[in-house]
Amino acid sequence: MSEVLTVRALNRAVLARQLLLERAELPLPRAVEAVAGLQTQYAPSGYVALWSRIAGFTRADLTDALHAGTIVQSWAMRCTIHMLSAEDHPVLCAAVREARQTWWRRSGFNQEEVDVEGAAKAVRGYLADGPLKQAEIQKRLAADGFAKQVWPGLQLWTELVRVPPAGTWELPRAHVYGLAPTVPEIDVDAARAHLVQRYLRGFGPASAKDVASFCGWTIGQARAVLKGLELRTFRDESGGELLDLPDGLLPDPDAPAPVRFIGQWEAVLLVHARRALVLPEEHRKKVFAVTMPQSTPTFLVDGQVAGTWRYDKAADAVTWEPFEPLPADAAAEVAAEAERLTEFHRAG
Repeated sequence: MSEVLTVRALNRAVLARQLLLERAELPLPRAVEAVAGLQTQYAPSGYVALWSRIAGFTRADLTDALHAGTIVQSWAMRCTIHMLSAEDHPVLCAAVREARQTWWRRSGFNQEEVDVEGAAKAVRGYLADGPLKQAEIQKRLAADGFAKQVWPGLQLWTELVRVPPAGTWELPRAHVYGLAPTVPEIDVDAARAHLVQRYLRGFGPASAKDVASFCGWTIGQARAVLKGLELRTFRDESGGELLDLPDGLLPDPDAPAPVRFIGQWEAVLLVHARRALVLPEEHRKKVFAVTMPQSTPTFLVDGQVAGTWRYDKAADAVTWEPFEPLPADAAAEVAAEAERLTEFHRAG
């Protein structure tokens, strides 16, 4: 009979694997790999994510890594922008390329009218001599007769990367693109296995449905990859099957969870990590809503979202608002962490 993991145990497992129980002493690329990449539609959220995860992290550390190319930003899992290590980027993109293209084909566009493959080829030509601003790329596409709606699709047929300083803390607007470095042909089956291992190491134990949600695959595709891996099995409190790597971290469910501040689109709050209840369901609409273009930055108390925060430029300070009154010791810990995050905003 498989061991049953409580919600609390799963919460602490995800927090530990996401480096949110204790700040890690890791090189930047290894930290980004450990958490299975960072979803960064808004580039500064990646900086806050790493500040909460890496001991001694500074804004310059990530900006320098982006300029050096050891960390890259690109469309990856679920057709969303991620920060990935340079080593992981081509592998993870290969793992999800077919799924992303299938999504495009089913998205309702008339493929005869929208020549996405032709547009991708054209853009590779435009960028052969170096990066260009998005507006210039779109201008050239229009001049060459491609429909306006081809832009989001072509990015699924050719690997484009955000080119710094665009897409950094200093210049958040990600409006400059270049071609990803050319790499030798990648074994797609091996790439998919690598992606699932990254996910389980960063978010497990998890169900096949969770894996599919994170990768942007069907459940059948996820199960096919999981079948080829050496895994251990658990059950959640409702009897559902959970899968994990043999050496996946499982800390004591009673391990203390320090206050942590996290930014927009934090992956620990998304559907594929719902089992850990980092975001209590009664607060989900306060963080993710169709009326908000971005999710709301939040802070964690005892491993769960307990309120929201923002950096107030006029006051030059991080301000925070709990969803419910906090115990005095928790409020003091939040205030102290907010002051540290204020200094992080002021630095540099």
